[in-house]
Amino acid sequence: ILYQDEWLVAVNKPAGLLVHRSMIDRYETRFAMQILRDQIGQYVFPVHRLDKPTSGVLLFALNSDTARKMGELFSTGLVEKEYLAVVRGYTNAHGIIDYPLKEELDKKSDMQARQNKQPQDAVTEYQRVATVELPFPVGRYRSARYSLVRLRPKSGRKHQLRRHLKHIFHPIVGDTTHGDGKQNSFFRERFDCHRLLLASVRLAFSHPDKGKLLQTNPPLYDSFNAIVPALGWSRPYYGAGGWAG
Repeated sequence: ILYQDEWLVAVNKPAGLLVHRSMIDRYETRFAMQILRDQIGQYVFPVHRLDKPTSGVLLFALNSDTARKMGELFSTGLVEKEYLAVVRGYTNAHGIIDYPLKEELDKKSDMQARQNKQPQDAVTEYQRVATVELPFPVGRYRSARYSLVRLRPKSGRKHQLRRHLKHIFHPIVGDTTHGDGKQNSFFRERFDCHRLLLASVRLAFSHPDKGKLLQTNPPLYDSFNAIVPALGWSRPYYGAGGWAG
């Protein structure tokens, strides 16, 4: 648990944990929603989602009215979201990815969904905060280059960040669906890293009941926390963690 009051509770979700029960993985038995409910002894309401392989700050409401208010803040773009990712290659110093995305449908959980929807507007801002070149051949390249980037999605499409980074030819390391298999294998073999290097590192919004600004910068989780210094990058790039407001 990162933060808790009488209306909201936030946790630092590890990679590999589903937010709630889903047909995406019907054999999974552990879910963030149930773990948190058992931990604090009351029902919780998810107000947004993180993909299973993504770690970082995950927010829940403690009553249905707060859940409704937070849902409105998310849907109207009044919640600032920021992610940190390790991507292949050197990105531009900063940029905006404005690339509509066709909805990705899951064969099991989206069987009843309309199959022919038009692509939806999707916008992501990014900023490169660090780079590194490693003297190891990966694929057809004699050395391996990576960027640490901050990502600020301005819309909330399914797998938006992973698909947008693939679109600009800088896939996120560890992405087994939209990424680069050779890079993923290199990180598994060289760094024993078996996860998607994407983390939710900041939420900022006006508290729906108290009105004050609430924002967080949680610490990075598990192997992501080990990868950053292994690549020669330091803590100031992602903060020490904590809540303010």
